[in-house]
Amino acid sequence: EHDFAAFCRRRPGATTIRTLHGLSWARDPAGLAVADVRADAFCHSMVRALVGCLIPVGEGRRDPEWAGEVLRSGVRDPGVTVARARGLTLEEVAYPADADLATQAEAARVVRTLS
Repeated sequence: EHDFAAFCRRRPGATTIRTLHGLSWARDPAGLAVADVRADAFCHSMVRALVGCLIPVGEGRRDPEWAGEVLRSGVRDPGVTVARARGLTLEEVAYPADADLATQAEAARVVRTLS
């Protein structure tokens, strides 16, 4: 669980706290880089900003530690270019089992309630 403010477009009344379950990269058979990002929820532009932050790291233009520094800063870094939506594909939306859905929703609500 982290505050992804540095990777999200601010929206009135919304928080930027999310739980990132996984973020991995692989090459598909055509040689394209494929990012797999999983979370309990995403903020507006979060995936595009994460991808835009990690591309220069993967290309060696930024140190790997830079991505963590951006996350901890809590503000947009001018070095992060939000990836274009073209080429990004939502493949799946998964929800907890019915028996766990209410518990998960309440846990998320507690974390994301603005004080």
